[in-house]
Amino acid sequence: MARAAKKVAFVVGASRGIGRQVAVDLVRNGYVGEYHVVRDYSSIQNLLDVLVYNSGAIWWASGLHGTIQASLPHFRANGWKGRIIVVSPPIYSRFFRGKTAYAMGKVGMRVLTKGLAMDWEREGKREMAITSIWPAAAIQSAATRMAEKDAAHELRKPTIYPDAILAMLDAPAAKFNGCLELDEDFLRREGVVDFDKYNFVVGSKPRRIMPKLLPDLTVNEQDDEGKRMDNTKLRAKL
Repeated sequence: MARAAKKVAFVVGASRGIGRQVAVDLVRNGYVGEYHVVRDYSSIQNLLDVLVYNSGAIWWASGLHGTIQASLPHFRANGWKGRIIVVSPPIYSRFFRGKTAYAMGKVGMRVLTKGLAMDWEREGKREMAITSIWPAAAIQSAATRMAEKDAAHELRKPTIYPDAILAMLDAPAAKFNGCLELDEDFLRREGVVDFDKYNFVVGSKPRRIMPKLLPDLTVNEQDDEGKRMDNTKLRAKL
């Protein structure tokens, strides 16, 4: 999809698999920028349009909060126009089984997505959006290498991921700010019907690894939070 001007993207965790495919397809679609294996905050240069955080795909590690914190001045310089895409899974009980430490980090990413989205909406930053995305079916990557010999028919190509991300980036910010998406479900809502092209093995039918129905975390009194206290102002007084 052609764009009037090149936009700057910063992809963290782009050495292989999903992250590498996202970086490659962003370049093919007119983005320029930096694609990193490590969280080198100082390397974010000048204006920034898109941040994709893909680190921690196999082993949990901190870094998302610091990377976003380092990117905010560049979004500010860009007039608060930008997108952050976080690779993190939905919150539901089965995901925690057998991988508690990993799940803790990923759930934290989801909380950051929802919380930052609410902050931007409250502050009137209508052209900023943060979205979490996760595969509905297993995607061929370093994380699946051990299973490829016996279960290649269960895998999808990593190209499904940047297709979903690029569709998000081309949509209005308000449409996806704070959304917690699964790649296949999102693309189906956007009108995609041919998923055979994403199959790692031609003619296969990859099994979903994510539930079709996920819990709704909102409550009836969602908007009744009372008087908000600004901790930054309180700290300044102290």
